[in-house]
Amino acid sequence: MSDLRKIIIDDNEIEVDPALTLLQACEQAGVEVPRFCYHERLSIAGNCRMCLVEVVGGPPKPTASCAMQVKDLRPGPEGQPPVVKTKSPMVKKAREGVMEFLLINHPLDCPICDQGGECDLQDQAMAYGVDFSRYREAKRASDDLNLGPLVETHMTRCISCTRCVRFTTEVAGSTQMGQTGRGEDAEITSYLNQTLSSNLQGNIIDLCPVGALTSKPYAFTARPWELTKTETIDVMDAMGANIRVDTKGREVKRIIPRNHDGVNEEWISDKTRFIWDGLRRQRLDQPYVRVAGKLKPATWAEALAAAAAAMKGAKVAGLVGDLAPVEAAFSLKTLIEGLGGMVEARTDGAKLPAANRSAYVGTAAIEDLDTAQAIHIIGANPAVEMPVLNARIRKAWSKGAEVTLVGEAADLTFPYTHFGSDRADLLRLMEQDFSALAEKPSVVVLGMGALTGPDGAAVLAAAQYLAEKAGSKFLVLHTAAGRVGALDVGAVCEGGIEAALKADVIYNMGADEIEIPAGPFVIYQGSHGDRGAHRADVILPGAAYTEENGLFVNTEGRPQLAMRAAYAPGEAKENWAILRALSAELGQALPWDSLAQLRRKMIAAQPLLAQVDRVPANAWTAEAAGTVFEGAFAKPVGDFYLTNPIARASQVMAELSRLAAQRAAAPMAAE
Repeated sequence: MSDLRKIIIDDNEIEVDPALTLLQACEQAGVEVPRFCYHERLSIAGNCRMCLVEVVGGPPKPTASCAMQVKDLRPGPEGQPPVVKTKSPMVKKAREGVMEFLLINHPLDCPICDQGGECDLQDQAMAYGVDFSRYREAKRASDDLNLGPLVETHMTRCISCTRCVRFTTEVAGSTQMGQTGRGEDAEITSYLNQTLSSNLQGNIIDLCPVGALTSKPYAFTARPWELTKTETIDVMDAMGANIRVDTKGREVKRIIPRNHDGVNEEWISDKTRFIWDGLRRQRLDQPYVRVAGKLKPATWAEALAAAAAAMKGAKVAGLVGDLAPVEAAFSLKTLIEGLGGMVEARTDGAKLPAANRSAYVGTAAIEDLDTAQAIHIIGANPAVEMPVLNARIRKAWSKGAEVTLVGEAADLTFPYTHFGSDRADLLRLMEQDFSALAEKPSVVVLGMGALTGPDGAAVLAAAQYLAEKAGSKFLVLHTAAGRVGALDVGAVCEGGIEAALKADVIYNMGADEIEIPAGPFVIYQGSHGDRGAHRADVILPGAAYTEENGLFVNTEGRPQLAMRAAYAPGEAKENWAILRALSAELGQALPWDSLAQLRRKMIAAQPLLAQVDRVPANAWTAEAAGTVFEGAFAKPVGDFYLTNPIARASQVMAELSRLAAQRAAAPMAAE
């Protein structure tokens, strides 16, 4: 305790770390200090002056508590602990003055402002402001920025807290936003009026403490008090970001992040945030059966009977889609294998061994990236595959970590050593001397692009050898939210996806990213009329991820619960319930009648799944070495915005995809 320092805040004596700021010390003491520009995950700007406090014995003026550390305080005349006051007349007058200045030019937009009801400026004006204004001058107005199809701007409301500038620069790694001018002419703007290109830009909507930056797709659709709020898990990538889904009636109106220091901190990608309009378009809301070459609407009884008739006595294979919860994968595996068939979740052909969790998940937690001093990325582009994880790697880089990439060169938003894009470069990296890293924390990140080739198993073994040699932790970067959970329950077969596609009947549970060859009878269970539904002979409409309770295991092996926020449209049912009904039609009823019973059976088969929101430790087992072929690694994600059926149904994602293609094809000036 000797390294702690005593400080008296509002007559309460506490001991705190001397490196804390006064604002953080006040929070530890349970004292609320208002702020606009300060944010825990951004650098300190100290420019809103709302967090003023009085330091007794210090200068005869209030002090910005976000910018002064406890160690900078002087003790009293006889060595007494320093005294800080947050409710003195000096502080009250200073805060009222700051609030009055902030409101000089702020427009009276509250009745029509999307921030209304959850606005920091509203709340703090009520708590710390005055009920009159002495200013009669005309208000200053600013031109609105065009930041693209996601962020709507009302820059007259801006109070120049610069949170958006600091986030895009420090976390997102983009330098497109900044502040120009001085005094009355100061304003936030974008460089050369560019639209934002970052995959994390939507987070500035949450950061903005006023209504200057709001969500363009959500604009004027609902008020916060009208929405039903559900805490759940994102499935747009395998990170398992913690989110809150807000619904009005039966429709999802917006998706915003929840804080989880071990996973996504408090950021989410733009695909996670703006995917919600795809949840109501191109939905499958009733069963269909193909009659005389055409899909015809059918009742559930007719569709289940047609599916059961095709499956009886046939060679059946089940495909587990990328967005399937663990319960659905376990149900499909139990049903299909009970019929003597096979189930496969590695639909992209990734050579992941189902029996070795340290090989298909790894030994590292996402949080380990924060403290790593060396990060080796193999066959991955985290800026596209998992933007929030890429931001964590950037944070490690900003603290001095060295990042090495073997794979296609890409803009990762931070400098790195490009060791080459070829498999031969991986072998060359394995031969390097890592003795200098022996005592330093490091992580090897292996992407799906390195595992989907015919030599994927050999590349996996090589990456594990590299991790052993460098003394690194090992992390597999998955692209599918449901993949790790499906591997945990053993939803894999001998021969992989190639063997599964040779079956007579294919039960396709949401695997829309693969082409099923002509010949097999296809039963499609999914939420959207995507590629899988077009190829199907029987369609069984299922629920999307916001419409059923389910378990998802993220890329680090952490099981997390997704909760139902809305109900599936029309006659669509929960995925596990469809499989339970089909099993009864087949005369082999699955041994559960409720989700709770299903989960008990599932956890009995795989106890790790009971460790919700914990990262189980995986015993290290190295795969047998093999022959690594020649050539560059594959590109696992072609278009970041169109990777799954929900995204392909979203108009917002289609617009973002079009703009990204335009930027990639933009000609460079020759002058």
